[in-house]
Amino acid sequence: MRTAEITRNTNETRIRAAVNLDGTGKQTLNTGVPFLDHMLDQIARHGLVDLDITADGDLHIDAHHTVEDVGITLGQAVAKAVGNKAGIRRYGHAYVPLDEALSRVVIDFSGRPGLEFHVPFTRAMIGQFDVDLAREFFQGFVNHALVTLHIDNLRGDNAHHQCETVFKAFGRALRMAVELDPRAPGVVPSTKGVL
Repeated sequence: MRTAEITRNTNETRIRAAVNLDGTGKQTLNTGVPFLDHMLDQIARHGLVDLDITADGDLHIDAHHTVEDVGITLGQAVAKAVGNKAGIRRYGHAYVPLDEALSRVVIDFSGRPGLEFHVPFTRAMIGQFDVDLAREFFQGFVNHALVTLHIDNLRGDNAHHQCETVFKAFGRALRMAVELDPRAPGVVPSTKGVL
């Protein structure tokens, strides 16, 4: 099985992230940011990846460092688990609706970090969660998983629904991209021969 565990300690956060890319969606999540745990649960369940993530961050300041650093650590764990990318599909995409909201996520395990994030949230806060932190999470992930990621919320009136469709679609796209392609076992999906 393709698994990895990363521990990342800074003066601001202490984070451990374990991932199993061939999992069933099991999750143990304790980041100290309840809405982030809810979104990570979407990734696990809809991506069929097992996640075990704990974080101890400087939440007395705000959730920024914790959310960003969870994205970084998860990105590192996914990069380690996927290895040299031989045999994976490489690309993944998903459209996910939730009532009035609809989001599209497209991912490429290109080896090049790039984020296009277009989510016009209808309000600044979802409970105690600053919606700006959704982008920070994905930027951290992209920079350390070395993926190209396009995220578009196509419509939505409810910010919770907007955010949840993004994370669900991300889980689905991730699942598709890291799946092993039975038609190209052991083949790195690039004309360069490396990713």
